[in-house]
Amino acid sequence: MSRQIQGIGASRGIAIGRAHRLAPSELEIRQYPIDRKDVLHEVARLNNAFSLVRAELDALRNEVAPEAPQEVGAFLDLHRLILDDALLSDAPRDLVRTRLINAEWALSIQIEEVCKQFEAIDDEYFASRTQDVRQVADRVLKALAGGRAATASVTRPADGEKLILVAQDLAPADMLLLRERTGAQLAGFVTELGGPTSHTAILARSLALPAVLGATGAREAVQEGDLVIIDADRGLIVVGPDAAELAEYRQRAKAEVDARAELRKLKGKIARTRDGIAIELLANIEAPADAREALEAGADGIGLFRTEYLFMNRDRLPDEDEQYEAYAKVARSMKGKPVVIRTLDVGADKVLNDAARQSLGLARGAPTAESNPALGLRAIRYCLAYPELFLTQLRAILRASSVGSVRILVPMLAHVHEIDQALAFVARAREQLRERKHKFDARAPVGGMIEVPAAALSLPAFLQRLKFLSIGTNDLIQYTLAIDRADAAVAHLYDHLHPAVLQLISRTIRAGEKARTPVSVCGAMAGELELTELLLGMGLRQFSMHPSQILGVKQRVLETSRRSAMQLAARVLKQSDPLQIRKALERAARASARRAA
Repeated sequence: MSRQIQGIGASRGIAIGRAHRLAPSELEIRQYPIDRKDVLHEVARLNNAFSLVRAELDALRNEVAPEAPQEVGAFLDLHRLILDDALLSDAPRDLVRTRLINAEWALSIQIEEVCKQFEAIDDEYFASRTQDVRQVADRVLKALAGGRAATASVTRPADGEKLILVAQDLAPADMLLLRERTGAQLAGFVTELGGPTSHTAILARSLALPAVLGATGAREAVQEGDLVIIDADRGLIVVGPDAAELAEYRQRAKAEVDARAELRKLKGKIARTRDGIAIELLANIEAPADAREALEAGADGIGLFRTEYLFMNRDRLPDEDEQYEAYAKVARSMKGKPVVIRTLDVGADKVLNDAARQSLGLARGAPTAESNPALGLRAIRYCLAYPELFLTQLRAILRASSVGSVRILVPMLAHVHEIDQALAFVARAREQLRERKHKFDARAPVGGMIEVPAAALSLPAFLQRLKFLSIGTNDLIQYTLAIDRADAAVAHLYDHLHPAVLQLISRTIRAGEKARTPVSVCGAMAGELELTELLLGMGLRQFSMHPSQILGVKQRVLETSRRSAMQLAARVLKQSDPLQIRKALERAARASARRAA
């Protein structure tokens, strides 16, 4: 009888193969005091371990094929940067010298300190960087123990069979090694740790490998050589499927291959509804390198460039020139297509390193101790509290507007005076650039994010002052429902189909349409296929999502008419029960499938 394990689908697709269980990566960390005379020996052990891992990562980086997805090299580069970061490489040496402890103990203490900084961040993407730090440190600990950081060899399955890796965790570098060793036989993987924003998950999507992460107990439930099915679409693992299940999944896998081939044909096609309404499909990115993936997916532009990656986990904040180069690279890459750059979204819940804060003359530590960081000094509030930080970024963004179609997006606005202050800072940044003889587009538009109910209920004042709006559905849901989506005890109440959330989104889109002000949705809802017709019916004409979701949403747009979408929206917005809303969406999806057939 088959067994099922539930996890988190990190990519899409079906994979069928024989299980290979990888040994857990944890090592027993030796902890003991040392004599003063042994300090140099322990520091030398650390230096040697870091050198070994550095050489392994460099060798992997040099072996990356030119045609490989850009993320492959980017994640190896990131792990190399983490390895060389003073917080990980220098601090343990200092602990050995000051506390007279062995190398492994010193490194484990510093790992926990660095991870605490990331885990304190109220943002899924940045909090999940803890996994990268632990993966890099694990390689160093293995080197200290006298072994190599690379994953053990894998026994290839019989000819014609595929391989499913089952592990507690899997670093991107290890995934690349295993893929190289197994070639086309690697069908997918399952891990007990990780989530959809981990770099392992992102790399799986880039390599088109079906993967399920966060599958608690998978290594106990799956035995070596078991026949396993990965249903990444549903976050499901089927162990020991019967003949009927196997036949069903083989049919689904073939259908998905055929569907992907059809989707690729849509790349150059304009996104229009069946009755001719043009829709813009934009991409969300975190780094300049992501712009290439956006272009390859046929994105109409960048709807959200999160700039936080430039500022986090570093001892010195990026200066104006470094920021300009990053923003200009994206603007040039998009070749005239619009690029929306969001200003810095950090705060008490996204604490910058003390050394980085000191580099700007800020006091050590967080400004104040906050009992609820999500409601504290963050995003625009933080930027207004530290004017030089804000002005530096605004000058860099404006300079980038001279080489492309750049737009400035201000996050988490709630008050009119915040808009007025932000616009005053933009005006000051423009004046400073004029004084310094820098080129920039004086007409670069400034927009605001609708992420809190106060903003969605104050739209007339927002529309009078801002050139465009972008609805951040993730935070809007969280603040509307008073639900911390990272809190497991209440996460089940986080519902994007709650009538209050849908009413606020609809209200914002309609107000923008009436004022002839562009409105986009850049939160997770924009890439949800089940919501495409509903959002179209609400009047949405700009969707911004992960590049991998663009072609799927485009297909839905092409299959939908404005009339049927408006009828669906009218029915849904009358409902007060999320369950009834789900049923209405399911009926609409079936009707759309019949029309497409």
